[in-house]
Amino acid sequence: MPGNALPVLIGVGQYTNRSDDLSSAMEPVDMMARAARLAAEDAGAPRLLSQVDCVAVINILSWPYADPAGLLAERIGAHPVEKLYTSIGGNGPQWMVNEMAERIANGRARLVLIAGAEAFHSVRIARRQGAALNWTQPGGGGVPVVGETRWGNSPIEQSHRAQMPSQIYPLFENSLRAHRGWSVQEHRRFLGQFCAAFSRVASDNPHAWFRNARTPEEIATLSPENRMIAFPYTKYMNAILEVDQAAALLLTGTDAAVEFGVPRDRWVYVWGSGDANDHWFVSNRVNYFTSPAIRRAGEEAMRQAGIDVEQIDFFDLYSCFPCAPQIAAQMLGVPLDEPSRLTVTGGLPYAGGPGNNYCSHAIAAMVCRLRAEPGRIGLVSGVGWYLTKHSVGIYSAAPPPAPKPRVPPSQYQTELDRLPHPNCVAEASGAGEIEAYTVLHDRDGNPDIAVIVGRLRDGTRFWANTRPDRALLEAMEREEFVGRRGTVRHDPAAGVNLFEPGE
Repeated sequence: MPGNALPVLIGVGQYTNRSDDLSSAMEPVDMMARAARLAAEDAGAPRLLSQVDCVAVINILSWPYADPAGLLAERIGAHPVEKLYTSIGGNGPQWMVNEMAERIANGRARLVLIAGAEAFHSVRIARRQGAALNWTQPGGGGVPVVGETRWGNSPIEQSHRAQMPSQIYPLFENSLRAHRGWSVQEHRRFLGQFCAAFSRVASDNPHAWFRNARTPEEIATLSPENRMIAFPYTKYMNAILEVDQAAALLLTGTDAAVEFGVPRDRWVYVWGSGDANDHWFVSNRVNYFTSPAIRRAGEEAMRQAGIDVEQIDFFDLYSCFPCAPQIAAQMLGVPLDEPSRLTVTGGLPYAGGPGNNYCSHAIAAMVCRLRAEPGRIGLVSGVGWYLTKHSVGIYSAAPPPAPKPRVPPSQYQTELDRLPHPNCVAEASGAGEIEAYTVLHDRDGNPDIAVIVGRLRDGTRFWANTRPDRALLEAMEREEFVGRRGTVRHDPAAGVNLFEPGE
């Protein structure tokens, strides 16, 4: 990196409130302030917050504010010259570290506080009880946001009920299964074992929302507590948003860290970073079992750090749903034979998925791991929307042996944007073949409708649903339907394409 200072994380703080008592509930800005104070204490400099010159807040979903960074600055006694608020996306914390690390290296920032929080747990309890929360008046839209602000869905996807992450990520998972040639039964066993490894890591994480290690059978087997959400994902495989969690990171340069009196055993260096997007809409992806953008972001982070993947000791690969860390691992060249190696927190289904801010917790946990084992190297990845936005950071408590400048992501994003992909049509008709699919379930766990991505004979891609045939939907969860042929037609009354399996 250019400049005289190397960017270092000097303090991290995490706060988790599992209480069901609303009298102990804290609003997000207060949780962020608490995490920020913990970060300053962690840096060995409790008064450090007054010297923060940039406050960056990660996008808040559960209780939005008109000026979240300004409110946080007031709570902690800071007078920043810059206040930032990120766009929607789970890559936000890692993206912000990448951006701020470059600013620090170039002398354009001195001490940055990055913080985020969600209070979905308390908000849900209050709604259920009909109770009012005496928190700061919610608002939104009052401050500009930084980062990519495009909405994540296309109208075609939305009309076919591919709207929520829980409805879209299963498409990638089923495509992965078919690509590997596994049966549905083999895949179910794999998912149980894979997720159980993450759950075990969470059980040892004091900040995790769920501290109980679940067995593979418990995760993969349907039960009243573990209904199917969207095939093949049971509830225990989904990111859990209903948490009250906050995390904060303090980032500065090595020269300023000395001036602040932060002990060197608190320093964790930012060795490298990479940021890239896959084709923006899911409709336009190259396929549903790879991610060129994850590969490129990882390559850039490792190039900047001057290392290869075999030299990385610890990982936290974004894990909103099981397919995300699997695809990231494959793209980065990390073996899948030890799933517990892919996370230092336990992941979003078990450590907790506080909206856009999970990655702050992953970075904080990674900092603590690296301090405990100086000389080791860690990689954290973040994902926004539907395997769309990707940010990677590489860290170590040891200084980088040969710092290299960050390449602006725009320089290599152009290459990714040019990757060929199928054209997608809104109204499809004729013979087609299923490329990816899932079966959505209702709140009672009953199969409701299938969401299908398919190809016409000329290679054109289409979205479709199925008729509400329970026997068909159940068959789609017993047998492999990727590659299954049939006929698609457009239903103008419903405004959707309908797919009927069969030659």
